[in-house]
Amino acid sequence: MNRGVKTGIIGTVATGLVALGGLGAYNLVHGLTGGSTPSGDVVAPAVTTGSTAQATTGLPSGSAALQVAQGFLKDWQGGPSRYAAAAGQTNSPSVAQTDLTGYQSGLKLTSIAFSGVTAGGPSTIDQGATTVNFTVTARVDGGTWTYPDTLNIVDSNGQNSVDWATAMLYPKLLAGQTLQAGPISGATATVTASDGTVLTAAKYPSLKGIIGTLGQGAGGSGPNGVQIMDASGAPVSTVTTFAGSAGSTVATTIDAKLQGAAEQAVANTILGGMPAAVVALDPATGDILASAYANTGSEGDTALESASPPGSTMKIITSAALFDDAGLNPGSAAPCNLTQQADGQTFPNESDVPVKPDATVEWAFAESCNTAFIKDGFDKLAKPLGGIQYDVSDLSNEAHDVFGLGQWNIGGGLQVTPPEVPPQPQGSDAAADMIGQGTVTMSPLDLASVSATVYQGVFHQPVILPGLHPAGASRSFGPNTDTYLKEMMDYDAHNSIGTAEPRLHDIPGSGGKTGTAQLADGNVTNGWFTAYGNGIAVAALVEGGTSGVDTAGYVVQQVLDAAK
Repeated sequence: MNRGVKTGIIGTVATGLVALGGLGAYNLVHGLTGGSTPSGDVVAPAVTTGSTAQATTGLPSGSAALQVAQGFLKDWQGGPSRYAAAAGQTNSPSVAQTDLTGYQSGLKLTSIAFSGVTAGGPSTIDQGATTVNFTVTARVDGGTWTYPDTLNIVDSNGQNSVDWATAMLYPKLLAGQTLQAGPISGATATVTASDGTVLTAAKYPSLKGIIGTLGQGAGGSGPNGVQIMDASGAPVSTVTTFAGSAGSTVATTIDAKLQGAAEQAVANTILGGMPAAVVALDPATGDILASAYANTGSEGDTALESASPPGSTMKIITSAALFDDAGLNPGSAAPCNLTQQADGQTFPNESDVPVKPDATVEWAFAESCNTAFIKDGFDKLAKPLGGIQYDVSDLSNEAHDVFGLGQWNIGGGLQVTPPEVPPQPQGSDAAADMIGQGTVTMSPLDLASVSATVYQGVFHQPVILPGLHPAGASRSFGPNTDTYLKEMMDYDAHNSIGTAEPRLHDIPGSGGKTGTAQLADGNVTNGWFTAYGNGIAVAALVEGGTSGVDTAGYVVQQVLDAAK
């Protein structure tokens, strides 16, 4: 890090540009030349350089003060080779030379000019000093900096000299501080939606963490300008930001309209203040169009980072595995019994699910019959490995290889929690995983991607920065599987027995799946809902929701409606 002005003698200056009647003003314009002598300056007559000035006693006259100031400024303007001469015209040569050198290096000064050099009369702060006002124009790293400045001229041991203080370099500079030009420390890039709308935490509170991370990590440097730094090199204040250097911009895939709708949806009063999170995706690209959460407290961004059992929404993946690996179809038998045994555990249905021994996979999907999916899933996808271990790699591989679930890099250094669909669960977890309980966990981002994959027929990894092209899934759906899944999600959305129907029946072409997940303590449930429609895919989680349709369903419906 380059540093500017070192510690000097604390002094005071007047910052106004005040002209003294009868005394002229002049300009000094010259570029820094390193070791060369300045030439071409417009100077007043009888200017001397070096350590001598007019011998006098008492308060310097305006003309005498102006003469000393002109000589000092001419040498300052001459560059590093003339700093010793400039410092010699002060009452603290050693400190002044160090300060001038630090000013040049900290600002990466390439040229400096002084204009409006005018005697200002007796100083009202520095007793016994006569002020000289002028304007500094410095070409520094990143731009040109112009500011008013003041020198105080005093009688020092019978000779007039500059009463040196660090503030002579810049009026707001204190002893021990430095000036630094270049990228402004701590500045962040502007983060925008896909249409250029500036995203702010004030308007989109759910994006606060995303904006902060993207602004610092994905946008390069911030704006250029001049800062005052303390003795440790930490920024104290920004003096100026250069025009045309407003910092970089990070464009995201966020849709400002949908993000606004998502922010409102997770705070909908119908949820009664329960923590909620939602994500919307573009199925054709994987672009994250909206990500919002509310009332999650210390849990943070549950839209991207939660790891919770997805309940019956998992039946989308289980159905796909039954179609791809067990040869079933929507019309295959899936008896919906009152209870179902698996590895010694009895699995019940919700009380409102009717018993139907001749049920099909499609009917069981729409009614969200747990026992049907436990029977078909456990019988056809779980293979005993001995002891309490089971191989459910058909289910796990369907999730990872076809739906693309795994460790994702969505861009900009943002962290997302990877889902879990283990290939070898133990005991009854092998059955519970089929219905989104047991050891399976997901986030709304994961589940939105599941619906997007069904809608599009192929997986596109979610991203929040446009232009990213992560790898796709390693395997495609079987020949008819995606058609079967669309058929069942459509049936759930538009048939009277469908659990998703109350929220999706008015959205043409939509498909969905509800979920209610019981948590480990057995006393709390979460509501889930995922759907596609109006060209987007959405998933929502409501913590504490007793059903997916009556909690998370409202969140998803509100976002889908906003996409019309």
